[in-house]
Amino acid sequence: MSGDNELYLKWVLWSLDFRRRELYDKLMGEKLTPEEKKTLLQLARQALEAGVRGGKLPQIEKTSLTPTLRAEGASFVTLTVNGDLRGCIGALEPYQPLAEDVCEHAVAAALEDYRFPTVQEDELAGIKIEVSRLTRPVPLIYTDPDDLLSRLRPGMDGVILRDGFQRATFLPQVWEKISDPAEFLANLCYKMGEAAETWRHKHLEVLVYQVEEFQE
Repeated sequence: MSGDNELYLKWVLWSLDFRRRELYDKLMGEKLTPEEKKTLLQLARQALEAGVRGGKLPQIEKTSLTPTLRAEGASFVTLTVNGDLRGCIGALEPYQPLAEDVCEHAVAAALEDYRFPTVQEDELAGIKIEVSRLTRPVPLIYTDPDDLLSRLRPGMDGVILRDGFQRATFLPQVWEKISDPAEFLANLCYKMGEAAETWRHKHLEVLVYQVEEFQE
């Protein structure tokens, strides 16, 4: 690659990265209010307890919700017991009102996470709920493995890897346990069902997003 072409490619990549950051700021510009967070956590708790007890999920009074909670939104719900993961399920793209999305995934995290046995009623009191509201994922353009490492932002970016029909994601919170970008990607490849070093030898599709996280 000639010097001029290389400079042009670097400028394009910088421009795309700058626009990506601008998009992040716009998408996350309207933060949830403390009252909206409280409402979502209450709805998640009600749905979780009803689902685990085999009862009917409570109806959401949409007229009492703010426009933000009625608007489409994507979320992940994470359940922990004494700090240990007990279930985590969510959506990467919005397809239903945020309030309904949180309720659906609160129940799914308890009953449908294949990594864990289903949550039992006697566990409910010890379970802590965490909700992550996601921005829309955007592609991360990179040239090679080293460039990919340099473009990740530990502690800020949730990362999605795609390889054909296979896909896996880590929320930004995972950086707290896996702070090294190379190790982070290796574990994400493993979660996707690929060899840990696949990201070094194959140009995978990479998308990133941010979250607004809050918990009980």
